[in-house]
Amino acid sequence: MKVPVSIPDLSGNEEKYVVDALRSTWISSTGSYVKQFESEFARVAGTRYALSVANGTLALHLAMIALGVGPGDEVIVPSLTYIATANAVKYVGGTPVFVDVDPATWCMDPSKIEAEITPRTKGIIPVALYGHPADMDAINSIAMKHGLWVVDDTAEAHMATYRGRPAGSLAAINAFSFYGNKIITSGEGGALTYDDPDLDQRLRMLRNQGMDPGRRYYFPIVGYNFRLTNIACALLCAQLERRDQIVARRREIFATYRKLLAPVPGIGFQPVADWAVPAPWLFCATIDQNEFGMDRDALAEKLGEKGIDTRPFFVPLHSLPPYQTGDHGADKFPETEKLARDGINLPTFGGLSDAQIEYVCQSIAALRQ
Repeated sequence: MKVPVSIPDLSGNEEKYVVDALRSTWISSTGSYVKQFESEFARVAGTRYALSVANGTLALHLAMIALGVGPGDEVIVPSLTYIATANAVKYVGGTPVFVDVDPATWCMDPSKIEAEITPRTKGIIPVALYGHPADMDAINSIAMKHGLWVVDDTAEAHMATYRGRPAGSLAAINAFSFYGNKIITSGEGGALTYDDPDLDQRLRMLRNQGMDPGRRYYFPIVGYNFRLTNIACALLCAQLERRDQIVARRREIFATYRKLLAPVPGIGFQPVADWAVPAPWLFCATIDQNEFGMDRDALAEKLGEKGIDTRPFFVPLHSLPPYQTGDHGADKFPETEKLARDGINLPTFGGLSDAQIEYVCQSIAALRQ
C-alpha cells in the first residue's frame, strides 16, 4: 500500500471556479475571485482586512517591509520553525534572534523572550507550530511592555483558535500559507490578515509595485509584485466553502491516529494547551528511542520501505549554515533540539482512508523492537 504524506482535497467547486476564471479571461491578479477570497478570508480570520499574496513566505516578507525592518534590526523568532520565518527577516537586512520552544505547546516559549530583547529589537514573530497557536496573550503583553510589534506566523494554523479567538486575529499582522500540503490550498499562495486601515493601504501599495490606488501608473514608493492570481483565488474560494468539512475529516484522522498509536510504547503526541484548539495540519508524533527500540530516522526509513511517506520535524534554525553564530547549541535550545531529533509527521490529508491509517499504525507497531 502506498500512503503519501499529503494530497490536496480538490473535490468541491475548485474545477468549476477555475474554469469560470479562465473563461472570464481574468487570469492575473485582478478579478472577482481575488475580492471574494479576501473578503471571505477576513471574515474567517476575524479581522477587518485580508490581503492575498503569492505565497506564505512573501506574506512574512511583506510584513517586514511594511514594518520598516532593516539592517541592524533584530526580530525574535523560535528556532523550531520552517526557515521562511527567519528568511523573511533576513531578506530586509534584519537579524533573526532565536529562542527555544515551550514543551507544553511546541511554540515559542514566552519565558525566554525578554532575555533576548536588546535596544536593536524591533519585534517578535511567534509561530503556530504544526497548527497549535503560541501563547499570544503572554507574547503580546511582553511586546507591549517593550514597545515591540508582533507578527503571528499562522502558516500552518488555518481555523485554529486561541482562547476562543481565531488564529489570524491575534496579532497586529498575521501571515498564512496556502501551499499544496496546507489545510486550505491553492498550490502556492498566502495572505495577511489585520485590522488597521492605514496598514491596509500601505500593504496594498507595496504588494502592487507601489502604485497609487487613486492614480494609475503613478508610483510614490518603491513596491513589489507580490500579488496572487485570480485563478489561485478561485481555488481558495472553493476550498473555503468546504472548510468545515475539510477540518472535520482531518480531526477524525487525528483521533484515529491517537487511538491506534496510544498503546504503542515510545510513541508520543503533540501536546494541546487547554486554551487552544489546534488546526489539524500534519499529524505529529515523537519517537522515544529507548522505549521504541529505534530512533525517528530509522523508523522513517523502515516506513518508507513499506510505501509510507513521512516527514521529519524542522531542522533547528540555529543549526543551519545561514544562521549559525557559534554561540548556539543544545544548552540554549534543549526543547528545540529534542523535538527536531524525535519528531515525525505522518500522512494527513482528507482523502486518507481508515484502512490507510490502520496500515500506517500497524506498520509502526510492528517495527517496535
